[in-house]
Order: sequence, then C-alpha cells, then structure tokens
Amino acid sequence: MNDKKYGSLTDRQTQLISSLTRDFIHTVRDPLHKDISMSEGFRELSKSRVMISLHRVRQLGPAYLTYPGATHSRYEHSLGVFHMSRQIILSILSRFPQDKELPFTMNGILAFLSAAMLHDIGHFPYAHVLKDIISPSHEQIGAKIIESDAEILSILENIGADVSSVCQILDDSRNCDDREILIYRALLSGTLDPDKLDYLSRDALYCGVPYGIQDSSYIIRNMHFDENNTLCIPKEAMGAVEHLLFSKYLMYKYVYWHKRTRSATAMIKKGVLVGLSRNLFTMEDFINLDDESFSYMMRNCEDGESKDLFDMVHNGSLLEEKAILPFKETDSVHAECSRRFEKRDEIEQNLWERLMDEYPQLQRHHVILDLPERVSFETKLSIRDDAGRKLSSFEVENRLFSKNAMESFTSALRTFRVFAPSFVSAEKTQFILETIL
Repeated sequence: MNDKKYGSLTDRQTQLISSLTRDFIHTVRDPLHKDISMSEGFRELSKSRVMISLHRVRQLGPAYLTYPGATHSRYEHSLGVFHMSRQIILSILSRFPQDKELPFTMNGILAFLSAAMLHDIGHFPYAHVLKDIISPSHEQIGAKIIESDAEILSILENIGADVSSVCQILDDSRNCDDREILIYRALLSGTLDPDKLDYLSRDALYCGVPYGIQDSSYIIRNMHFDENNTLCIPKEAMGAVEHLLFSKYLMYKYVYWHKRTRSATAMIKKGVLVGLSRNLFTMEDFINLDDESFSYMMRNCEDGESKDLFDMVHNGSLLEEKAILPFKETDSVHAECSRRFEKRDEIEQNLWERLMDEYPQLQRHHVILDLPERVSFETKLSIRDDAGRKLSSFEVENRLFSKNAMESFTSALRTFRVFAPSFVSAEKTQFILETIL
C-alpha cells in the first residue's frame, strides 16, 4: 500500500472519511435514527419522483390491521438504509488496517450509497403480497427503473455514482467480477446488512413491540473486514448477532406472519391469482404500482371474487384462521404446494367441497390455503479473537445458532393455514386438512 500515513489513518482513508462527512450538510429528522445527514446530491435523489412514490407504499402492507401504528412507508425505510450504509462505510474506513490495500474508491462508495437509497424503488405494493407471484424480483425491476429514468440518471451523474455500478450492486443477478462491487453487494445483503438493521428496529418501533430493536451503533462499531475483504466481527460482539437473529424470528412470528396479517396477505394474493387465471390482469400490470394505484385496480376489478376479497381486507373484514399444519420439506405434497399455486388451489377446492356438506352458503373463494415463503436466517460471518485472528464462522462458534438451529427456526415459522369465514368450524376444518395434507 503506497498511501502516506496520516496519524492513525492513511491519507486515502482520511480523504474518503472527509468526503463522507464534509459534504453531508443537509439533515432529515427521522423517528428512529434522529438525524440523517445527506449531501446536496443525495438530498436531490431523496426528492426524486421515484423516491417520493415510496411514501405511498406501506412498509408492512396490511399489518396495520393488527398493529395500528404500522403505517410507516418504504420511503423512510429507504432513508434509514442509506443512513445505516453510510455509518457502516465510515466505521470500516476508520478501522481499516493500514498495512492492507483499501478496497474502496469514492466512486464505488457513492454507487453503494445510491443503491442503498434506491434499493426499494421497484418494490411491490402491500409489502410481500406479490413477492412470490410476480417475476422479476423487485431488485431487478428497481435496476431497470434506474437505467430508464432520466431524472435519476441526471442526479446520479451529479453525485458521481456510476449507473452501471449502482445497478450491479442492487441486482445481484447481473454478472459482475468487480471486487469492489461484490463487496458492496455482500454489505447490502447479508447477516448484518443495513436493510435488516433498519427494518427490524423501525418495524418494532411503529408496531410498539420491544423485541425487534437493535443496538445498531454497537454492531456497526464492531464490523471489520478480514484478509479476504469479507465481513467479520470480534467474538465479544457475537451477542449482538444473536439478538438480531432472535429479533428476526420473533418479528416474523408475532408481526410479519401474525395470523391476521397472514389472512389479509392470503386474501389479497388469492384475489390477484384469480384475476391472473381469468386473464383480467397480467404480471406486468402490477409492476411500478403503489398501494393507492394497486387498491384502485383491485377495487375496480371486473371479477367479483377478486374485488370481494380485496374489499374485505380494505374494510378490515378478514377471514379467520380455522386450521394449521406444520410444513414438512420432505413431504412431496407439501413440497408441491410450495412450488405450485395450482396445487394449493386443488386442496382449497377439496376443502370447500367437503365443508359445503355442512355449510352450503360457503363461497369457494372464502376458503384459502396459505403457505408463507421460506425465510432465511443468514449466519455466514467470520469470528475473530481479541488479537484479530480468525477463529471460525459464527454458526460454528455459537452452538445455539448452528446451521441446524437456523433450519429449525425456518421450519417453526413456515406453517400451512386455512382461512375461512367465522361460521365455519375450526375442528372440522382441521380434520379435513389433516386428511388431505
């Protein structure tokens, strides 16, 4: 490394840190992080049309029907991810060993911060209702929006962020062999990524639950890079990772996949699938929608069943949980349900027909089988001892959070649920579901 040392930092480190502090003179007040600092260029990016549209996309979709405070938006979350990303880069720069080649450039950092702020611009409305229905992913959609939006392109040019780099960081399906870009990809999506550090704490704050709050400043202070430029933490900071993993599990169990939230999600999803099967919508129709435009589309749908299901959710009249059954990865029928919505529809039809013997007034679209997507609990993280020597991976050093334990977290969360009207017997529905699955 040829950089001249400047105190405890090299000149290059000092220059990068200075650029990330000196020009960030604009402040946005945030309920979670308090002050979020921006440069003039990033302030303009935050005021762009595509960013402003995120004000109209709730972070947690229909979760407000259970937690009334959960009306926060993707916009404030996006600013939070930007803020966390900047704090992570500043922390890593200030602690990077002087005898190692610094893997960061200012252009690369600006691309990373731009990708962090723009990471949700392609997100679907109503949280994750459409996630496993619509293709491509919201990251791929977001990258295409960036490449085609003249306002965004102009702002990124003024910031000094390369558009191709921003899109490669955001969309990891794009081929890339640039070492710096791959580092930013790993930072933006990993065990201790800024997305997770923000949404767990922010969602917990707005839902009024204590278990999602993270000590983000402590986690960020303890982030380091190993000799392969991959993220690592000292052994003494393992407790913070444990807390984050427990928090994610509890937030999924009691907030994101609360039975009322799952009911609303399943009802809207069913309405969309019915409309798609009857050629009333195409997948492309759901791209670039916010909650308002999605609501207008569904409430004005020509199909009575799709409209009915959405109107019920819109008015808070949710179907009730009537049966539950653990998902088994090794069961061939369960696995087929996970892969194919048609299989779930077949089971719903069977359930409805057998329930009709006792409830002739029961409508077919009011019997819904719900199965959430698989949740990953990433634990790929190197652990260092007090002298900075590599010990092992987090999942090896921490027996409580071993690979098998993380699989049990996923299994415990992923459950079949049947939703139906209040007049339907839970006991009868449970019996029928168990005979089918």
